[in-house]
Amino acid sequence: MTSRSQYHVVPDGGGWKVEHGSSSDSTHATKDEAIAAGRKVAKGNQPSQLVVHNTDGKIETEFTYQDDPFPPAG
Repeated sequence: MTSRSQYHVVPDGGGWKVEHGSSSDSTHATKDEAIAAGRKVAKGNQPSQLVVHNTDGKIETEFTYQDDPFPPAG
């Protein structure tokens, strides 16, 4: 099984950024813009996962593209 690439939407000062590993892929003025950009790059690099964080750094939600190894029951 191929490992998934992980992308993160995280706060960046007054804006938001999409990170992959230790590098920043893009920066955005709003969280919604960062999520849209993150989903686009994650969908283009499947299998992948987009993890969206709150302003305090906690995970808010995540999106998995192609073959979720831990699908919910039922």
